[in-house]
Amino acid sequence: MSSHLLSIDSLSRDDIDHLMRVAARMEPIASRRKITRVLEGAVLGNLFFEASTRTRVSFHAAFCRLGGSVCDTTGFTFSSMAKGESLYDTSRVMSGYCDAIVMRHPDQGSVAEFAAATNVPVINAGDGPGEHPSQALLDFYTIDKEFALQGKALRDAHVLMTGDLKYGRTVHSLIKLLSRYAPMRVTLVAPPGLEMPSHLIERVSRQGLSVEIRESLAGDFSDVDVVYTTRIQKERFTAEMSEGFNLSRDFTVDRAFLDSRCNASTIVMHPLPRDSRPEANDLDVDLNGDPRLAIFRQTDNGIPVRMAIFATLLGVEALIDKDLRDVPWFVPERLGVDDTTL
Repeated sequence: MSSHLLSIDSLSRDDIDHLMRVAARMEPIASRRKITRVLEGAVLGNLFFEASTRTRVSFHAAFCRLGGSVCDTTGFTFSSMAKGESLYDTSRVMSGYCDAIVMRHPDQGSVAEFAAATNVPVINAGDGPGEHPSQALLDFYTIDKEFALQGKALRDAHVLMTGDLKYGRTVHSLIKLLSRYAPMRVTLVAPPGLEMPSHLIERVSRQGLSVEIRESLAGDFSDVDVVYTTRIQKERFTAEMSEGFNLSRDFTVDRAFLDSRCNASTIVMHPLPRDSRPEANDLDVDLNGDPRLAIFRQTDNGIPVRMAIFATLLGVEALIDKDLRDVPWFVPERLGVDDTTL
């Protein structure tokens, strides 16, 4: 694994397998049964120049659960880049303050430009419509865990990706990652104008991934193991695209779709946030409480996976087992009132 995590391209299959093993060892800490302080004294710079809740707090919590401390900054308005500071200068300055840096930026390629100016580990938390590698890793970790509970193998798994496949950076990273584990099948369903970039389809197809493109969610999806749906990212639309755009119910994943076109073991994933307003036609809230809905198990899995990323980049993964203590505070058996298992 390289000194930064900027793209799935920088990870070999061995790297991914290693991170999955380390993440599994982090589970007792992430689930608040154990405490470790292997990063005590280390400081994380959490630089988010684009709106975020889950990713920013998840990285923050993961670093804290390893014993480190975090300095947060959010938005351009309150940063020196609003005064014209370059990414190079910001990178060098933050490197003097922090032992690791997580960065989200609205422009594709900006995180890589930032990382090129420092030897401090940098993690890409999303660069516009580019990539989101840590999300793909936690998505893969989730799929692997869910499959293990069902007694399924990853080999020949069938994943349906639907929603905004053009601007959805999570699916860009995930389809690259899945191509490392071919043979697998991926079916792509996107509204007109929001299709997966053709260069990505061509690339993963060359790597052995079987890719099918469909125009809608009509038809039979009974052999699909995972439905991965994404929010329509209108904030990235051009003015011309925004004018008159309206997503129909034909692209909505809801209970009726699962019950009539999928199977009883199909799991549903979403990188979140989902737009819960009825007119958004995003992942429907009528699936709340359904054991097939894995979105909250998915977000919970972000903590051990991001802990594994930090531990690996900072070289402390071998120390974890030597520094474990029981937690002294109350931890509820279930975190949410509707939490279920498949």
